[in-house]
Amino acid sequence: MRQHDFEDFSDSFDDRPARRGRRSDHEPAPARRGRLTEGERVRLTRLRDDAYTETELPDGADRWTTWDDAERGPHPTPDWVVTGLGAVDTELGVLKTGKEADVHLLRRGLPGTDGVLLAAKRFRSDEHKLFHRDAGYLEGRRMRRSREMRAMSNRSSFGRNLIAEQWAVAEFAALSRLWTVGAPVPYPVQRNGTELLLEFLGDADGPAAPRLAQLRPGPDELADLWAQATAALELLAGQGVAHGDLSAYNLLVHEGHLMVIDLPQVVDLVANPGGREFLARDVRNLAGWFQARGLPEHVIAAEDLVEELIFAAGLG
Repeated sequence: MRQHDFEDFSDSFDDRPARRGRRSDHEPAPARRGRLTEGERVRLTRLRDDAYTETELPDGADRWTTWDDAERGPHPTPDWVVTGLGAVDTELGVLKTGKEADVHLLRRGLPGTDGVLLAAKRFRSDEHKLFHRDAGYLEGRRMRRSREMRAMSNRSSFGRNLIAEQWAVAEFAALSRLWTVGAPVPYPVQRNGTELLLEFLGDADGPAAPRLAQLRPGPDELADLWAQATAALELLAGQGVAHGDLSAYNLLVHEGHLMVIDLPQVVDLVANPGGREFLARDVRNLAGWFQARGLPEHVIAAEDLVEELIFAAGLG
């Protein structure tokens, strides 16, 4: 995966002028503030402006659309994507909570219309625990400026915000690239700071598509789902990447189709020295689930599949 640069960042989140002279022993120390990435600063400013707008948002919405300020998904843009700058976003609840990100259900539409459902994935940053295995995944994703690298390595407040935004950038780039080549992934609508808006995989009235782990498929469906899984793995490998954390919990079954989700830790099989092991682990995790559900071992042939994927990635 190509490297992603970040914009320049201000030296401090606190814009107050510096005070001269020493602080007295009885004067309380000023509260420390963590620096935000530029993307987060813009996003939070937009949310604040929406919260204090003098004009009430229509239809009980929570904010105006962020489409105009966001990095947008790949072309061709699906016709269901709402691009009107007069659209509003309405929060409908939480779809999933996790250690690194929460996924919310959001409706975007022009006032007076039904709009479209989206999955809003928001990566946690300054005050939350970040990816507990991020050191291995970040191999091969080096930023060009040493100040940002030091901040990330030291896990300063600024560094944690950088890491959160880097995960958002990485997932958005991976989804954009994979969707373009026809991989079974949700369409990435936009990225705004640490928030991704993604195609919602589920019913029109809100229920999300089930995870593979929730299903108990019969023999024929099990075999079909395994064939879909191996095809997805081969397509990713052909792009030189592995999911990096694949399991039955980050595969959805939507209208009979297996869909790959949760791709912030996608691994570059060439740049990451542990790429082959990540790939092999993806296969082992998935093969174990299918074998436990009754798919014969000779059909799965996990070790053979790993070799085929390595060859497809050009590493054989």
